[in-house]
Amino acid sequence: MSQREFFRQMPGQSGASLSPGLAERIHLDAPLLAGLLLLMLGGLTVLYSAGGESMELVIRQCIRFGAGLTAMFVLAQFPPRSYRFWAPVIYTIGLVLLVLVLVAGTEAKGAQRWLSIPGLGRFQPSEVMKLAVPAMVAWFFSERTLPPKLIDVVGALLLLGLPAMLIGLQPDLGTAILIAASGLVVLFMAGLSWRLIAVAVIVVVTAAPLMYFFVMHDYQRNRVDTFLNPEADPRGTGWNIIQSKTAIGSGGIDGKGWLDGTQSRLDFLPESSTDFILAVLSEEFGLIGVCVLLIMYLIIVGRGFFISWQAQDTFSRLLGSSLTMTFFIYVFVNMGMVTGLMPVVGVPLPLVSYGGTSIVTLLASFGMLMSIQTHRRLIGY
Repeated sequence: MSQREFFRQMPGQSGASLSPGLAERIHLDAPLLAGLLLLMLGGLTVLYSAGGESMELVIRQCIRFGAGLTAMFVLAQFPPRSYRFWAPVIYTIGLVLLVLVLVAGTEAKGAQRWLSIPGLGRFQPSEVMKLAVPAMVAWFFSERTLPPKLIDVVGALLLLGLPAMLIGLQPDLGTAILIAASGLVVLFMAGLSWRLIAVAVIVVVTAAPLMYFFVMHDYQRNRVDTFLNPEADPRGTGWNIIQSKTAIGSGGIDGKGWLDGTQSRLDFLPESSTDFILAVLSEEFGLIGVCVLLIMYLIIVGRGFFISWQAQDTFSRLLGSSLTMTFFIYVFVNMGMVTGLMPVVGVPLPLVSYGGTSIVTLLASFGMLMSIQTHRRLIGY
């Protein structure tokens, strides 16, 4: 008699109590899915106000959510071993596409970040690397003993540094930082020694002035200058962050009420439906609304780390942790730049800001997380 049959025949036990639920049978994690749907619903509510009560904008966002949820469902069906097998292939293809962007990419607003495909439109290969880089670094360490040796650390840095450099040349500093961070999270979770982390921090701090003068583009230096002193050009480069902080402060504890914000609805706040949508939420719903949003994000992040902690192999554990932490970094960076605590780097507020490929990429990463959770094998079954 198998162990499953034994438990089914125990008094007070039924087969239904041990059988997986509907969500698990279709490889979806119910708690994580519920958190994501609630966040998206709240995001649409804020977007309707931030977009000037435009239903067209909301409908387009819903279409993007639909595409992202479809990608999430599809990726959840594949077991983690499939991602481990295909990680080097997708990573290599992604690098080739990034080189093609620099050679024959489509330019818009002074940046060359897109590839145009006849009949399919254009897309950003850098979005693919948001999933490929953490998967590749996780694959790299899954083949080696942990904690990593110095030579393995150097190899991992090369794997994440190459795509980050190519994306930075487009230029797209925000995406380059996110992709580098996703790989660094894998490196940290693999057991990188604190001594090496301290050395890395010292190197970065020492190199920052050199990067400012010799590596950054003019617009990137302007962002740093604006971060340090936005009041130096209040009607120019400092306008966005000054109006953002004004909107956040005017919301008070409980806000002015939905659709009653003034900074965004009177067009004082630029990019109100994209990068600075948090300022709209804060003005209309106040500190209470921001706290509710933070709780929703923490629930999603907590569930992601719980799934990663339960993973049954090194690759899944490292990949899940990286995808979860990358989502958290999105939130942290956006909130930091909107409140003036960080330079503006063009990072959207996850699943709240109006966007396109970034929404699909984020939801696809949650599909990979759900795959890790729902494809776990029970010992002895």
